[in-house]
Amino acid sequence: MFSRFTTTALGGAAVLALSACASGPTMAPFSQADLPAAVQVPAGHRVAFETAAAGDITYQCQAKKDMAGQYEWVFMSPDAGLKGRKGERLGKYYGPPATWDFNDGSKVSGAQLAVAPNGSGNIPLQLVRANPAMGSGMAQGVSHIQRVATKGGVAPAAPCDASTMGSKRVVTYTADYIFWKPA
Repeated sequence: MFSRFTTTALGGAAVLALSACASGPTMAPFSQADLPAAVQVPAGHRVAFETAAAGDITYQCQAKKDMAGQYEWVFMSPDAGLKGRKGERLGKYYGPPATWDFNDGSKVSGAQLAVAPNGSGNIPLQLVRANPAMGSGMAQGVSHIQRVATKGGVAPAAPCDASTMGSKRVVTYTADYIFWKPA
């Protein structure tokens, strides 16, 4: 089910929390006022549409660059389904590069502009600048994409060392993606 965003205080920091969306009344427009400034879309844009994502992120154990004998889990790729407010399947999200591919034949990719923490155990909030969309459809004209309301998706807690180098682990995550167009 599609998520909405509310703010709660946790340890003095604003954290996004999910609340269920009723299918009856019209929802209030998304407000980014409670998001950290780093991941806010610049003035002069409007929300085009919102999606809820659920899927997996693959990590691989690799040697740390320029740090002999040290290893780390490295983000490799996301793979998630995208749904609309009524639970309808709208498309998929994958990468690299980060790509939102919609059932209407349009797709958009982008490059990360900024991230902000979203609590322990959750991948960060994110702001992406969209590349020009391919195909005609809902992705046309999208200029920015926000990842909000993240749950899960962080690197695995499994050991990553010389004996596990090259191994991959998949973790689950959910997030909402907000697509913005110039106003």
